[in-house]
Amino acid sequence: MTLTAAPPRTTPTPAPGPPRRRLRYAGTVAVFLLPSLIPLVLFTLVPMAGSLWVSLHEWNLIEPMRWVGLDNYGEVLADPRTRAAFLHTLTFIAGYLPLVYAGGLGLAMLLNRAMGGRNIFRAIYFLPVITSWVVVALMWKWLLNPASGIVNWALGLLGVEGPGWWTDPTWAMPSIILASAWKDLGFVMIILLAGLQAIPNEYHEAARVDGASAWQRFRRITLPLLSPSTFFVVVISLINGFQVFDQVHVMTGGGPGGATEVVVEQVYRLTFQYGRAGAASALSWLLFAVVLLVTLIQVRVQRRWVNYGY
Repeated sequence: MTLTAAPPRTTPTPAPGPPRRRLRYAGTVAVFLLPSLIPLVLFTLVPMAGSLWVSLHEWNLIEPMRWVGLDNYGEVLADPRTRAAFLHTLTFIAGYLPLVYAGGLGLAMLLNRAMGGRNIFRAIYFLPVITSWVVVALMWKWLLNPASGIVNWALGLLGVEGPGWWTDPTWAMPSIILASAWKDLGFVMIILLAGLQAIPNEYHEAARVDGASAWQRFRRITLPLLSPSTFFVVVISLINGFQVFDQVHVMTGGGPGGATEVVVEQVYRLTFQYGRAGAASALSWLLFAVVLLVTLIQVRVQRRWVNYGY
């Protein structure tokens, strides 16, 4: 009888542990995110890092940069025009946000009803959202022309003398607010309309049976259950409001007499008119800090008034 040697005993390879599994999962997620991650890094994060570096230098876009540290931030903060620009930006937000929300909510409630051609009206109201800001601003600049604009012509038919609109320091900012709200009404309408359609109709029917009026149903049911959509609209509108520029640059150029010079308009002027790219970058980062702070406050406060559950 021939004895054969037993095969050597091999130790089984242990299964990948949780750290290895997590690493593999993160790699898989990164691969799928690459189409979005690469543009984000190249066109957002890298320019942000570059602007932070520029803010620490004095640079006129032509000559070599000269290190100045935090001097640009000190100069920008001490500049009275910076305070005026932030004040004008806050004035714009104070007029724009209530107007665009109230108008968008009114349209959403109107188009949430059963009516003929409802989808056509939704598309019409959303059309300005996808229209270029330059086109919209030029259109409203023509409509609000004090001498030949349609708005003042219509007011004249009613016996009302139209104001100077974008040529008058008092009416220039309301002109920009009006044009901005008109353009963004469709976006707010779509968001709030989606929120309205997510509210169960049974709640309104039960309240109607109990004798609740239309205003009571709106106050006690619609507004509380619409709070998540309202929160999103408020945050996005605040961020867009702080970054207002296109309509200001096209309609008034920051005038008349600096009455509409907002923060981003001042960033533009510092860079391309005065050749102070470092100061402009510092002002941009101050604006970023303000927007971030306001957004964080909104996220913190929303726990008290936003209702995510039915």
